[in-house]
Amino acid sequence: MKTVGFLKTLGSVVAMVAACNVYAQASAPAAASPSAAAANVKAGKRANHELGRKVRAALTKTQGLDVSNIAVRARGGAVTLTGSVPSQGQIDAAGEAAKGVAGVSSVSNKLTVMQQ
Repeated sequence: MKTVGFLKTLGSVVAMVAACNVYAQASAPAAASPSAAAANVKAGKRANHELGRKVRAALTKTQGLDVSNIAVRARGGAVTLTGSVPSQGQIDAAGEAAKGVAGVSSVSNKLTVMQQ
């Protein structure tokens, strides 16, 4: 009788250890997840910054465009242009130049005309 009780207890302990081991293995990737999420955020910010630099370079190379008062913001392929330019033609030229950059999915052109 004592042997049966001992085996029942031993079986319970083995089942508990196995359950804890499975739980620990399932939780291990979740513990590494915050660092992976941080790396993804950094990579996204880096990609947005690089896209913004490419758009600014394209605007600078556009003939007849005054880029001194234009700000560029990129987020996930969507580019927003803000600021002011001297004429409507420059607003259109800035939008077209931004659309022509590789990686730009959409352009929100919020430029305004302001005589200098």
